[in-house]
Amino acid sequence: MRILIKIIFALLFFSVFEGSYAQPKKLSTDDRILQDSLYKSNKKKVLNFSMKEFDALFFDFFSKKNNPDIVLTKTEFYNYTVQIAAFSDRLAKLYPNQKEIAEKNKENWLSENYEDYLEYKASQKK
Repeated sequence: MRILIKIIFALLFFSVFEGSYAQPKKLSTDDRILQDSLYKSNKKKVLNFSMKEFDALFFDFFSKKNNPDIVLTKTEFYNYTVQIAAFSDRLAKLYPNQKEIAEKNKENWLSENYEDYLEYKASQKK
């Protein structure tokens, strides 16, 4: 009986975490160039953001992302994600013991894909 419970637990565990090992979609070259350009032009401004300014940016992005009546352009989408990612640089400087977490967070935001966003928006209309 214990072996059966362990097997069921293992199957449940692997089915829940299966998606975490999937390869993320790579950004197209055009998207990466756009991101790099936006990062360079926004980095200095974002590094000087207060937490209040960052919170406003973050919540503005999610309210627009989750509003089925609003579809961000590619530039608008990447402008948000790049600024949120760049704020991780500030957090890494402010909290050196959290640098690894900040870097991972930055990578996650820079891997956000506009095509995935458009798929999400299309699913909202269903």
